[in-house]
Amino acid sequence: MAFVLTFLGKGGTGRTTMAIAAAKQLASQGKRVLLVSQDLSPALSLLVEATVGSEPQEIAPNLQVVQLQTTALLEQSWEELKKLEAQYLRSPFFKAVYGQELGLLPGMDDALALDAIRRYDASGSYDVIILDGAGDQSTLRMFSTPETISWYARRFRQVFADSDFVKTVMPFLQPLAASVLNVNWSGDMFNQPTVNQATNMLDQGRAAVADPRRVAAYLVTTDAAEAVATAKYLWGSAQQAGLTVGGLLLNQAGDLSGDLGNAFAPLPVYAVPSRNGADWQALIQAMPDFGQASQAPQPLRIDSAAGKVYLFLPGFDKTQVKLTQYGPEITIEAGNQRRNISLPPELRGRQVTGAKFQDGYLIISL
Repeated sequence: MAFVLTFLGKGGTGRTTMAIAAAKQLASQGKRVLLVSQDLSPALSLLVEATVGSEPQEIAPNLQVVQLQTTALLEQSWEELKKLEAQYLRSPFFKAVYGQELGLLPGMDDALALDAIRRYDASGSYDVIILDGAGDQSTLRMFSTPETISWYARRFRQVFADSDFVKTVMPFLQPLAASVLNVNWSGDMFNQPTVNQATNMLDQGRAAVADPRRVAAYLVTTDAAEAVATAKYLWGSAQQAGLTVGGLLLNQAGDLSGDLGNAFAPLPVYAVPSRNGADWQALIQAMPDFGQASQAPQPLRIDSAAGKVYLFLPGFDKTQVKLTQYGPEITIEAGNQRRNISLPPELRGRQVTGAKFQDGYLIISL
C-alpha cells in the first residue's frame, strides 16, 4: 500500500514546485515514487526537464511521473464497466456504446483521478503517490468521495429496505432479476457480489483517507495575506473531508514563519527557500519528514466512554458551523462542506445534548 500525499493552497503559491521537491526527496530516500499531475499543460515537463505523458515514465531513479488524461481514463473505466456488465447480465446493452464517444460531465475529472490513484496503489509498484491537483475544495471533495458515497449507500439502503414498495415488489422482482442476471439473486438484494465488492472498495477508501499513515495533505502558502487566509480556510475544510493536514510549507519564506506558527498552531511550519534555476537541492533539504503527518491533530475523535465527539475545525468559529441531527447520524456543515458522522454502536441513537468550541475543536456531547 502506498502513502498518498497532496498539497493544498491558493493558486500561484508553488504547490507544483513543492510536489516535485517532495517527490525528489522521497525518491532519493529509496522510495518508489509516482508523481501524478492533473494539469495537462507543458509546465510540468519544463519543471522536471522531461517529456511527461499519460503513462507513468521514469525521469530519475525511483521517480516516475504521469499526467492524467481524463478522456483516456474515461475510456478505460467504461471498458471495465462493460466487462462487469457482461459478467452479470445475460444480454448486455452497454456494448453498443463506446468510450471514445463519451463526453465529460462536471466532476468526472476528480472521480476518474481518484480511481486512477486507487489503481496505481493497487498495482503495488509504488511506495509513495504524490498528487499535484487543484489543491482546493475540488481536491478535498475528491478525497471525501468514498465517505460521501458510503453515506448515500447506507442511508438509502435502509430507507429503501424499510419501504412498503420494496416489501411489495420484492417477490416479483427476484424472479425477474434471475431471468436477466447471470447470478442467482435470492434473499437480501443488497447482499450480492457486486454490491459487496463496491462496499468493500468504499470501506477501504474511507479507511485510507482517515489514516494519516496512508493519506495526508500539506498546506502551501506565501507571505501574501490572501494566500495565508486561503491556507487557513483549506485547513479547516480538510477536516470536514476527513483528511489529515500534516504541516504548512511557507514558500519563499521571509521572517514570517514565527507569526504563521502562532496562526497555524499546532501545525509545524516549514520555511522553504526559492528555487534557484535548475537547482532543487535547497528545496529538497527544506522538505519536512512527511512520515510525521500522523502526529498532527486528527480530524475526528470519538470518546465513547465519555459520550463525546471531538471534531477538529481550525479556521472556523461557531458562527460558521452548523450542527444538526435529523437522521441517525450527526451532520456538520462548515467550509461549504457537509459531513455526516456515523456513531459507534454504543452511542448510536443518542441525541446531542450540547456542543462547544474549545482550542479549535467542536466538542459534541451525547
